[in-house]
Amino acid sequence: MSIEQKISQAKAKLLVNYPLFGVLASKLELIVNDDIESFKSNGIKLEYNSDFLVELTGSEMEFIFANGAMHASLAHETRKNGRSGWLWQLATDYAINDMLVENGLERPDRAHYSKRFSGMYAEEIYAELKDDILRDELEYEADDIEDTKSDSDNQNSSKNPELIQDEQLFEEFAKAKLDEAQKNSEIPVSMARFFTLSYRSKIDWRDELRVALDKFYRDDYTLLPPSKKLLYSGIYLPSSKSQTFKFAVAIDSSGSVDEALLGTFLSELNFIMNTFPNFHLELIVCDDKIQSHKTLYSGDILDIELRGGGATDFRAVFDFIENELDDLKLLLYFSDLEGVFPKERPMYEVKWIAPKEREIPFGEVIVIEP
Repeated sequence: MSIEQKISQAKAKLLVNYPLFGVLASKLELIVNDDIESFKSNGIKLEYNSDFLVELTGSEMEFIFANGAMHASLAHETRKNGRSGWLWQLATDYAINDMLVENGLERPDRAHYSKRFSGMYAEEIYAELKDDILRDELEYEADDIEDTKSDSDNQNSSKNPELIQDEQLFEEFAKAKLDEAQKNSEIPVSMARFFTLSYRSKIDWRDELRVALDKFYRDDYTLLPPSKKLLYSGIYLPSSKSQTFKFAVAIDSSGSVDEALLGTFLSELNFIMNTFPNFHLELIVCDDKIQSHKTLYSGDILDIELRGGGATDFRAVFDFIENELDDLKLLLYFSDLEGVFPKERPMYEVKWIAPKEREIPFGEVIVIEP
């Protein structure tokens, strides 16, 4: 059987066994690139080494096409947010391949996969890979110098207008097919890690919270200055530039917040702490007065006693921040929003995380489901 026949057969089987992946893969442009070891997908193209593809079984080839379809569908997503290009691509690849394995596709040996990243978002994987590099446990894998640059490095560079249009068209096509699959109850397992689905769920609001936090957190790699690790031998690797993510979290411990909602607040705070690897967190518990204040750093365990039970006065937290904390850009306030608000808007951004919508004088409400 020729390679063209194998490709055609694998695409046909993928369309039957996994309709969403199959439809998206049918739009991929396949390009032979024998300068790479196996395969890679970037934008709307799937490049592959011809010798690698010949060695694959039909089922493994289905996996490759599904992987390419997912990468192409996510090409226009905003989640990269200034991260290093090659490392974000790698993190996304681990997340996609874990999702494909969950859905029963047969993974080729050389496809990136680790049980360590099972069930994780690409953002979480990226953070762990970055730490691996800092501990010299992960080799530099960028294919070319452009892959080492962040979005901010390239913000003034121009992109081929035709390529942008093609990516936008593919994105619209992918989202339309995703909506169709959802209506037919054919959504693949764990798809919510990559797309915000229309039904309400915990994943949806977590995605909102992640996006809200993402713009305040930056971690990246740059060639200027280069890493000193192998500079002596003439090898230029990207160096890490990272900043501590400093923010405050207030938890409403008033009598109107029941134990179930408090449990949800703590669970989601723990999720935040495990998502961002380099943070400085000022944790405040308050009802009508400050009950406790604790400073937490990366690697700390969330251990806190929730005291309170009185009325709710949000002003106590804002007064505490003004008098005790410096250089704050973000406050996350977990509350049922039943209380007295400050009259003046603070200089930092405020996200109210609550079980229901309510009119507020400033900030943004992110609705969760207890």
